[in-house]
Amino acid sequence: MSFYIGREASKLWKRICSETATEIKLLAQNWKYILGGIIFQYLHGLAARGVHYLHRPGPTLQDVGFYLLPELGPDRAYISESVFTVVFLSFFLWTFHPFILKSKKIYTVLIWCRVLAFLVACQILRIITFYATQLPGPNYHCREGSKLARLPHPDSILEVLLINFPRGVLYGCGDLIFSSHMIFSLVFVRTYHKYGTRRFVKNCAWSIVVIQSLLIVASRKHYTVDVVVAWYTVNLVVFFIDKKLPELPDRSNGAAALLLPLSKDGKREENHKLLNGNSGDSADWRPRTQINGKIMEDGNIVHVEAVINGV
Repeated sequence: MSFYIGREASKLWKRICSETATEIKLLAQNWKYILGGIIFQYLHGLAARGVHYLHRPGPTLQDVGFYLLPELGPDRAYISESVFTVVFLSFFLWTFHPFILKSKKIYTVLIWCRVLAFLVACQILRIITFYATQLPGPNYHCREGSKLARLPHPDSILEVLLINFPRGVLYGCGDLIFSSHMIFSLVFVRTYHKYGTRRFVKNCAWSIVVIQSLLIVASRKHYTVDVVVAWYTVNLVVFFIDKKLPELPDRSNGAAALLLPLSKDGKREENHKLLNGNSGDSADWRPRTQINGKIMEDGNIVHVEAVINGV
């Protein structure tokens, strides 16, 4: 038993080391996109903090969701946040599963490049909308009489830049249309729906997002319009941006396929043929034997040097 455990642990460690080396190479090529996406998350939080200074509490607007869904109350408002935390952590861990599991359909760095691109595009639209019109917040701490409903004039620019994290994020007001929680959840679920492998998990993920939508309204964190606008805006943004971005490489073709560039006409098939020692001509699809980095053909040794470029 101990021998089996030791052997499996050795395999796992080799897999982690190999995957780490690959991801580091990808990170070296795409670090600007990752860093830019992370910086924009801070800018999005800064914008949400800024609109809180403009927020003016008032009567809660008439909302059909408030009539149909029972109010959870401030004591149970944590339920929607708990569901969102589960969605966020589950997706985050899934993006790192190639380091542990044998299933290697995605590359962690490349998947986060796409996710951050979707988030940034949606958040830009969100910033525009909640600065265009400030609605009275329906959340309990945003109502008239609450000390958090209005922010006093900042004493210094540093107070604004620090955004009072995380309290300033959890108790913000005015950044309503459209829901930030729904942006993250829909981007995560759509990404897993495309690149995930388990249909049952996909169905559960979509069901959880629907439940989260109802809980957000029931906890009075957003109006129904904030959730509805998020549903069609995020899906449309992801749909159009996903068509513009280069497709992720298919790991089922081997590790070398990762670093093969697409040809001008968008076909990767010809590159695979050349790498395998076959020409583009179907008549030249002859079997070749590879020995120690050399390809044997009709008894002659042909040295092949493949130059691999990053995606």
